[in-house]
Amino acid sequence: MTKVAIIGIGHVGSTVAYTLVARQLCDELVLLDQDKDLAEAEKQDLLTGQVGRTGAVAITASKPEELGSCDLIIFAAGDITILQNNTDRFAELTYTRTTVEQWAPIIKAANFKGVILNITNPCDVITQYMQQLTGFSKNRVLGTGTTLDTARMQLVVGNHFGVSPNAITGYVLGEHGNSQFVAWSGVRVGSEDITKLSDANTLAGFEDAAKADAWHTIKAKGYTSYGVADQAAIVAEAILKNSKLILPVTHYNEAVACYLGHPAIIGKDGIIASTELTLTAVEQQRWVQSANKIKDMFGTLFVAAS
Repeated sequence: MTKVAIIGIGHVGSTVAYTLVARQLCDELVLLDQDKDLAEAEKQDLLTGQVGRTGAVAITASKPEELGSCDLIIFAAGDITILQNNTDRFAELTYTRTTVEQWAPIIKAANFKGVILNITNPCDVITQYMQQLTGFSKNRVLGTGTTLDTARMQLVVGNHFGVSPNAITGYVLGEHGNSQFVAWSGVRVGSEDITKLSDANTLAGFEDAAKADAWHTIKAKGYTSYGVADQAAIVAEAILKNSKLILPVTHYNEAVACYLGHPAIIGKDGIIASTELTLTAVEQQRWVQSANKIKDMFGTLFVAAS
């Protein structure tokens, strides 16, 4: 029996909940939100949405005492309206830091023994802050990181070459934010090295298009939800089924001493191991720059508190 809790039932949290239920990735689901009426409403809607289907996920709401028996907590608390007039996820930190400070003690007091998967932005900073506030081992606290950014890159490149996005392998690395970058030296279209198929200007165009995808969606729709819910569900499934997938999640990197998006082997205890990438000199420089930006952002948490 697998049990998942989702904290924060806004656009993203509710879509993640629906995705988990539709794919039947867990046996029990706990919905938690500061708006208890919303959590109860989503519970009822999800239960109704299962009628007539084979199998059902048991769903409860507004019961933080259930956290102790969960295998996985997905943290999705936030306020997307902050990004509707801003193109830097760092802008969300003033609000989202308070949500971590509110929920981390509750999670810890529940004697939670599972894995925390963070979606809340800025993803890398919030994931590291959650780990510090809970005191859990670093392998047990991870974020969706650049999984979504990688999917956007795969979509752009796949469309250009007229193939499925799933035929594109490789990673976006670093911050889930503006300093992210594509490690083009490791990207393949099928078995072909993309750097032998496209020049530098074309690759830069792919990268810009993939980055812009989120902002185009937010401008027109007000938020993004399906893409990140899909990636969160993929990571959740890897944890719940101990499948040992390699995914570019946010996790702690010893070399740069911070949380940021890079590939790791994922299993029931969270991060099993990071996988080493061979980067070009330019890519290594961008990796360090992205890490430094994240560390600067993380440092503002304590400047603000002093």
